[in-house]
Amino acid sequence: MTKTEAKKQIAKLSEEIEKHNHLYHSLDKPEISDFEFDQLFQKLIDLEAQFPDLKAKNSPTDRVGGTPLDNFEKMEHKMPMLSLQNTYSAEEILEFEKKIQRQLKTEESLEFFCSPKYDGVAIELVYEKGELTHAITRGDGVTGEDVLSNVKTIRGIPLKLKVKNPPPRLDLRGEILIYKKDFAEINERNQEEGQNTFANPRNAAAGTLRQLDSKIAASRKLKMLTYALGYSEGADYESQGDFETQLKEMGLPHMPFVEKGKPKIKALSKICKGAEEVVEYYKSIESQRHDLPFEIDGIVTKVNSYELQGKLGNIARSPRWAFAAKFKPDQATTTIEKIVVQVGRTG
Repeated sequence: MTKTEAKKQIAKLSEEIEKHNHLYHSLDKPEISDFEFDQLFQKLIDLEAQFPDLKAKNSPTDRVGGTPLDNFEKMEHKMPMLSLQNTYSAEEILEFEKKIQRQLKTEESLEFFCSPKYDGVAIELVYEKGELTHAITRGDGVTGEDVLSNVKTIRGIPLKLKVKNPPPRLDLRGEILIYKKDFAEINERNQEEGQNTFANPRNAAAGTLRQLDSKIAASRKLKMLTYALGYSEGADYESQGDFETQLKEMGLPHMPFVEKGKPKIKALSKICKGAEEVVEYYKSIESQRHDLPFEIDGIVTKVNSYELQGKLGNIARSPRWAFAAKFKPDQATTTIEKIVVQVGRTG
């Protein structure tokens, strides 16, 4: 095979593999078997080994991990990743809308975009001309670490946006998660190998993201759900709902949402009209939390209109137009079955 032929074949295989990654991991609609996918993948690995200078910067083979790093590069967010104000009751949710109405000098009910508050690790994906170039942790909100080598192993994340004319730059924020089932398997494997186990899926996700060896990250089935827009150039969205709709077209994993009373399968996010609908949504999600495949600890509510978000602005390190309504901690009765009394070393 000539170098020109190899270049065409590598490009074709890369495109085909990314297509099937998206169908399987983001849309849950696989078109080929795992065996057929593995054959395509191995063919690409073999070609890249034969022609290493033809390997693309964002090759699908990076999904399996690469050479371990010495450390992660520090990187600033173009826009700070702010924290959210917290509430813990229906009354506080109602008061939140009243406060915003006073600031906007209106008595009309507001439109809110509501979604589960995922209990994972925040991340910001940077796409330049459609190519994934950085993946920055929250850090202190201003500066984080570029953990791109580990994020590339998450098969649901496109290495290249699936749009013809991508904007010059798009910073997309989301949550890195480990699903409950995968978390149990990780701890079971660690126990068998005599390694420490993780306390919860969030700790496992955080520890995995900071692994200097991306092969370890590739083995732990990380997932991501995109939920917010950061800095952007050449992108124009009218609302959070509009932005979320575009995520699907770009091929990014996100939570489907219910819009204007039209429920979708597996949809957990929803556009609510007024605070009372938000309260109903809060109670509904709380009743489902233990049945979900991932951990959540509340809901996130945002004013849907980006124009109104701009008018409301921020206070200190939090936006005025969003809040997190957290669930109360689970409570249970513990029964003491036995007490063993021992004498200490010093008597």
